[in-house]
Amino acid sequence: MVLTGSAAAFSAGFDLKDAEGGSRKSMDIGALRRHLKLGPRLTHAWHEMEQITIAAIEGFCVGGGVALAVALDFRVMGRNAHMRVPEIGLGMNMSWQSIPRMLHLVGPARTKQAVILADQRISADQAYEWGLVEQVADPGQAFDAAMALASKVAGQPPLPVAMTKLTVNRLTHALDDLASHMDVDQFALAGLTEDHREGVEAFLARRKPTFRGR
Repeated sequence: MVLTGSAAAFSAGFDLKDAEGGSRKSMDIGALRRHLKLGPRLTHAWHEMEQITIAAIEGFCVGGGVALAVALDFRVMGRNAHMRVPEIGLGMNMSWQSIPRMLHLVGPARTKQAVILADQRISADQAYEWGLVEQVADPGQAFDAAMALASKVAGQPPLPVAMTKLTVNRLTHALDDLASHMDVDQFALAGLTEDHREGVEAFLARRKPTFRGR
């Protein structure tokens, strides 16, 4: 299975101007928790898919786009594409179980660097060096390169492939649910802070935010 976006973006993440974001403010905590579980359910579904999954990334891969990409088995990235994890810069935490998935790929220091330094763009060459993507393609060729990889996988006997994927995933991600079971509630809690409101307002006004830890 090859998942891709457009030439401009694999996924630019959540649109802060979208009315959905405003609607969260009127939800009670139960409704908000159910709403915020949609993203984790999405990434979990891709992670659990029996087939091998490959992301073909061009252009922007931001926020939730990164969370989706790291839930797949492989990532192929166009050389002029980049990744960015802006959540902390907006006063939020990175959720959707993406922290443990990134940790398995790039280790603790790189995960902190990618997530905490929210304004940092991770180039395709950096992502490859870190182990965040498995292949870098010429600009505009990520999908073709991903399909070539998919063709190689498809040439293997499907049952041992599926069983191997399941074994590797179960061993690698055995503690992920335990490690990240609170990330939805942390996201909901962070969304109630003054720093979150300041981060979003600063982003929309294109100014530097002033965070106060409250």
